[in-house]
Amino acid sequence: MSDSSIVLITLIAYKLLLIGIGLWSQRRTHTSDDFFLGGRTLGPVVAAISYSASSSSAWTLLGMSGAAFVMGLSALWLVAGSVSGMLVAWFWVAPRVQRLSHAHKLVTLTDLLMLGVEDPAWRRRIARLSAGVILLAFAFYVAAQFQGAGQTFAHTFGLSMTHSIIIGALIILVYTLLGGFWAVSLTDTLQGFLMAFAALVLPLVALQAAGGWTGFTDGLQAVSTADQLRWSGRHAGLAALGFVVGIAGIAFGTFGQPHLLVRFMALRDDQALRQARWLTIAWFLLVFGGMAFLGLLGHVLIPDIDNPESLFFALTQQLLPPILGAVLVAAVLSAILSTADSQLLVGASAVAHDLGLTTRYPQRQLLISRLSMLFLVVMAVLVSLLLPSSIFQRALLAWTALGAAFGPLLFWRISGLRISPPRAFAAIAAGFGSAVWCHFDPGQWLSGALPSGFPMALLERLGSFALGILILAYPSRERRAA
Repeated sequence: MSDSSIVLITLIAYKLLLIGIGLWSQRRTHTSDDFFLGGRTLGPVVAAISYSASSSSAWTLLGMSGAAFVMGLSALWLVAGSVSGMLVAWFWVAPRVQRLSHAHKLVTLTDLLMLGVEDPAWRRRIARLSAGVILLAFAFYVAAQFQGAGQTFAHTFGLSMTHSIIIGALIILVYTLLGGFWAVSLTDTLQGFLMAFAALVLPLVALQAAGGWTGFTDGLQAVSTADQLRWSGRHAGLAALGFVVGIAGIAFGTFGQPHLLVRFMALRDDQALRQARWLTIAWFLLVFGGMAFLGLLGHVLIPDIDNPESLFFALTQQLLPPILGAVLVAAVLSAILSTADSQLLVGASAVAHDLGLTTRYPQRQLLISRLSMLFLVVMAVLVSLLLPSSIFQRALLAWTALGAAFGPLLFWRISGLRISPPRAFAAIAAGFGSAVWCHFDPGQWLSGALPSGFPMALLERLGSFALGILILAYPSRERRAA
């Protein structure tokens, strides 16, 4: 039997299992509250692993290893930023979001952000803006997952990217449509365990192939440039500090991800939350650290690879027997599916719930939710086919933009601070707009105005988040007069 046949059989069996979970979950899904939050009965294992798998994606298994291959040691600041953001989220954000969600019967992040806003006109404006931000960001984020699926199928079976993207999109759509939140959470848990297995096995095998720790360190020094061996890359002095803070600033994106925050809203109780924290910490350290380490190992073993984001596949094919390699290819698809399905579910809630469609048509709640999800899938497929980009850059843009849009206002709300609706609206718009502007920098306006060597990541991740905080914190006219 050929390697591709083994991979195909493994993937078919795996996808049938996912669809079976979707069919089982359908029996537990009767209302929009079940569809979007699973009845708020999420236990610690499912909450922790599904959160972890959803926070990861193709950018972790493919993008993180590729970034470490290119950047060298400085890529480890991405791991530090991801882990630190998770710690703040689980120890400070999660208990507050959980309590507010249960007390006020909140369904979405937008519900939380609108707490205390009584004016119907401003509630509509904030809801529409939030839904628009989520749909735009998720169109790019889900497109990154579809692109990862495309690379997986293309590398394994020689299919075209177009066919691969469409096949991956259909698989995700089927089981998410069937079971909603329960299907997403249970499949994400299964996929999270598979990703952890891949992050443990492949780096260990690669380390052995590199000649152990001594062979790895000697080999890394032999193939790396001086910049790749420095913790600050090519930067020095104050620019080095700005580079490190900017890279680690990926942590700020954590606090504005709707598909992660809903896990806190769905937690069963405080005990489940406390247990889930430690499971999440272990998973993050294993998967994010393992993939960064794999990228460094790959630089030693395959220093001349054409596409660093295909390093995972190249090492799998080179180092592992076909059956185990098939399991790890399924792990890549797991990373893709676990993020894409969560984002599709939240994107559907933004259209169906936040825009009030399920309230206007109460007898058609599930139908509207599922049609909304289909709409987002079509958007993401079009973006992935018509606007090509790297997986890493596409996912990072959406992550940063969502964090800058919703993170500052989330902090404000869960801290119990009052804010006027116009300030809330302005903070969302300014945070999102500035993150997108800094990322694309049209006409090179920003890079031309800033000193040479200034790390744009610092402005994109921290500057955009700080702008939202300043809008919320700046004294109003009434306060200054007092």
